[in-house]
Amino acid sequence: MIFQTELHIETPGRGMLCIDTQIRDAVSGKLPGCGLLHIFCRHTSASILLQENADPTARLDLEAFFDRLAPDGQAWHQHTVEGPDDSSAHMKSVVLPSEITLPIRDGQLACGKWQGLFLFEHRHKPHSRCVLLTVYG
Repeated sequence: MIFQTELHIETPGRGMLCIDTQIRDAVSGKLPGCGLLHIFCRHTSASILLQENADPTARLDLEAFFDRLAPDGQAWHQHTVEGPDDSSAHMKSVVLPSEITLPIRDGQLACGKWQGLFLFEHRHKPHSRCVLLTVYG
């Protein structure tokens, strides 16, 4: 069995947006007893993460870390057509995943107790992002 659907997610701008509910709603009733869910972000300036979802300060620390790792508006950036966050957004998406695969067990996503699914928007402005979900079972 294979099922595929696409989510359209509006981001408010840079930061980590929890997308657990959207993903679970999109695959509700479509999960096999045992299988895999593949999640793919169809963009080069956003990422998909499985990350701590209990304490929001974990997200803030992660966002701050990547802002320090790939700061906006550096003098050496050449790819700035869409603004000073253009190059840094692509740099972040190179070191963070554009896809993840989750196990399905007993018809449910087998995430850990403190794990959440996030779309990490790397651009400052709001964007409409597409996330492709494929269920294998």
